Amino acid sequence: MSTTATPRTDTTSPTPLRGRLAVLSVTLGIFVIVTTEILPIGLLTPIGADFAVADGTAGLMMTMPGLLAAVAAPVVTLATARVDRRLMLCALVLLLAVANFLTAAATAYWLVLVARVLVGITIGGFWSIGAGLAGRLVRPASAARATAVIFAAVPLGSVLGVPAGTLIGDLAGWRTAFVTMGLLSTGVLALLLLTLPALPPDRVTRPAVLRAMLRGPAARFALLMTFLVVLAHFGTYTYVTPFLREVTHAGPGMITGFLLVYGAAGVAGNFLGGALVTHRPHTAFGAAAATIAAATALLPVLGRSEAGALALLVLWGLGYGAVPVCSQTWFARSAPHTPEAASVLFTASFQATIAAGALAGGYVVDHASLPAVMTPGAATAGLVVLAARIHFVRHRGRTAT
Repeated sequence: MSTTATPRTDTTSPTPLRGRLAVLSVTLGIFVIVTTEILPIGLLTPIGADFAVADGTAGLMMTMPGLLAAVAAPVVTLATARVDRRLMLCALVLLLAVANFLTAAATAYWLVLVARVLVGITIGGFWSIGAGLAGRLVRPASAARATAVIFAAVPLGSVLGVPAGTLIGDLAGWRTAFVTMGLLSTGVLALLLLTLPALPPDRVTRPAVLRAMLRGPAARFALLMTFLVVLAHFGTYTYVTPFLREVTHAGPGMITGFLLVYGAAGVAGNFLGGALVTHRPHTAFGAAAATIAAATALLPVLGRSEAGALALLVLWGLGYGAVPVCSQTWFARSAPHTPEAASVLFTASFQATIAAGALAGGYVVDHASLPAVMTPGAATAGLVVLAARIHFVRHRGRTAT
């Protein structure tokens, strides 16, 4: 294994209070990153109208961060492999604050896209470095719980961040929403500086480690499943706000409420998926994909009424809420001794597919219609269910022999 051990510092025996505060700061860091990344979903229409661009073109705000994050995950992690991880996390959150303020001040759409490039770099670097740090911030007995807390920031970004950002955008304009995120990012930076201990690289991640992971069947399966399910989700969910406005005919306040309910369902899905994936990983991944497939397939039919749209968003939230923890679990199991390398592959594959999904969905929206974008998403999610079933049957066959 191509890793280099580095002596650890006081993180080997963190005090309970200091460890909890450090976990909280990393969790909040991921929260502001996730919220900033997906905030344009709730503000797609007003931003597009302000710069006179179509919904599909406005969807580039989701495509750009995903593409850059996919590249930044391995590049930033490998290029800074010997840099203190505390310093890196703080620098990346500072970059996020700059990106949010730049978005708020943008006078042309291309400036918004430049800011989204900075967001992508932050996502790729912070996720790859921060996702596997729980074991260094708390005592070993609390590491699993700390990891769950950190990953809870993903659905919380949908529960609290996006609906709140959408509400701020409706009341005070979309630029105010990004100013707010810039201020929150600055606050998180201060918290990271105050609570994180020195974190010299525990094991230096090298390209050979990533190549070895990609040769393993478990990592390849995780890549396939992540690609398909995230493509299905973001190819459709990126355009859910325009769908609710134009097809369901829901008002701004109603849409904010719908997104809040969706996010709450996502939190429930996160913990349900986390509990199930430990013992039945194929079932967890397949069930998550099946609910996404059902919700997106039925939305063009039942989503024309507010009650139907709300019910399907609850189902959708339950399904997608389980996806990040299921995907990360597969990657972690494929490389138990190199958690940062597993986080790199998880982040790169996840973010690249977010970009691909938003781009593909934008093409369908611009060349067909908003309801039409749901059909390929449902079909793609259905492929995940099929892949999980085939993999389960083969795995059971190998176990039996």
